[in-house]
Amino acid sequence: MSNVIKIKRGLDIKLVGVPEKELKEITSLKSYGIKPTDFPGITPKVVSKVDTEVKAGTTLFFDKYNPDVVFTSPVSGKVTAINRGERRRILEFVIEPDGKNESEVFKKDKPENLNREEIKESILKSGCWPFIRQRPFNIIPKPEITPRDIFITSFNSAPLTADLNFIVKNDFSAFQTGVDALTKLTDGKVYLGIKAGEISNQFSNTANAEKYEFSGPHPAGNVSIQINKIKPVNKGEVVWTLNAADVIIIGKLFETGTYNPMRIIALAGSEVKHPQYYKTLLGTKLSDLTNEQIKNKDIKKRFISGNVLSGEKISENDYIGFYDTTVSIIPEGDNPEFFGWAKPGFGKFSLSRAFFSWLTPNKERVLDANLHGGERPFIVTGELDKVFPMDIFPLQLIKSVLIKDLDLMEELGIYEVAEEDFALCEVINTSKIEIQKIIREGFDFAIKELG
Repeated sequence: MSNVIKIKRGLDIKLVGVPEKELKEITSLKSYGIKPTDFPGITPKVVSKVDTEVKAGTTLFFDKYNPDVVFTSPVSGKVTAINRGERRRILEFVIEPDGKNESEVFKKDKPENLNREEIKESILKSGCWPFIRQRPFNIIPKPEITPRDIFITSFNSAPLTADLNFIVKNDFSAFQTGVDALTKLTDGKVYLGIKAGEISNQFSNTANAEKYEFSGPHPAGNVSIQINKIKPVNKGEVVWTLNAADVIIIGKLFETGTYNPMRIIALAGSEVKHPQYYKTLLGTKLSDLTNEQIKNKDIKKRFISGNVLSGEKISENDYIGFYDTTVSIIPEGDNPEFFGWAKPGFGKFSLSRAFFSWLTPNKERVLDANLHGGERPFIVTGELDKVFPMDIFPLQLIKSVLIKDLDLMEELGIYEVAEEDFALCEVINTSKIEIQKIIREGFDFAIKELG
């Protein structure tokens, strides 16, 4: 029997375009892309240059400061491009598949038959290590550090996000194998956050993990919230975090002895004709999902790799992010609204009662990316605390980052949070400030100062 934790502070934003639980497989794509920009704190060093023949699991690049952490090709084929940006910063590796489905061979065995070093070596060499992230700083962990505990979240609570219970439907065996492998990598426990009250939740059957149920509004599904409520991170401690979809890929590594980064991705949003799930490989180009699926092409769209609150804005010709199981498409909303503030606003979203939309809180709405105002200085209102369920003062933490006071950042809980935990704060913030960007800058500053 799992423990139940109720999250009281937060906010569920109901949007049009929730994906139907229908699965379509996509094959024979022309290219895949792996973006070093998806990995904060990584300095990539190229291994597979342009025209190099690769297999699934062949190293493309590694981290300059942690050479054991490698990033591998999701498919067999040839590296056709290494695209760079300003100051020759590497933006993406493009791989053209050859259709042979060849793979590098790694250790195939049940995790219980392997020791910690053997499991770690397989995860590192295959390229599965980047699926693991740590607190503090929400970065890829150093292999030589043993985590206090490992936390896995098995549900998303942000708007329009993929249902992980649906994703694991036919891969629960691989998920369990992944959990079994992870238990060998910590001296502590593996904790699993489960959505409370969900009928036929397969994650409830997981063995070798201490299970906690969470109920309440978003961000109940964020792993940082779950860590804070189960066993908070103190200074000097390191914990690892994973998404359930990534645990499946690790499990398949030990079941098959190959790197098979199969992804089930939800295409969602009000601008999608038929929101549904697609089975493809990691690194798929967005246009391969959106083909013939976009509504009225005369209206400018916002394409988001990830959820609408914390995802990354991309174009149709970009590749889906390494960690993302959702692609969201909403109106851009760059057309000014004449006297919009003076209208009743039955279709507008507002946390306050400024518009009459508060009379229909459960109505699904079509929202765009319009800021409805410009950036202003911070106003002390206490509004952020209404949607931030951790035992942390969000406004004070943000200000400590802005003034670069490391001691104050530590006291206010910088080690416990990730950027996504401030997504709702960013939505309701009347100052229109990019809070998630500020938090990432705080992480980068702290890492630099602490060495």
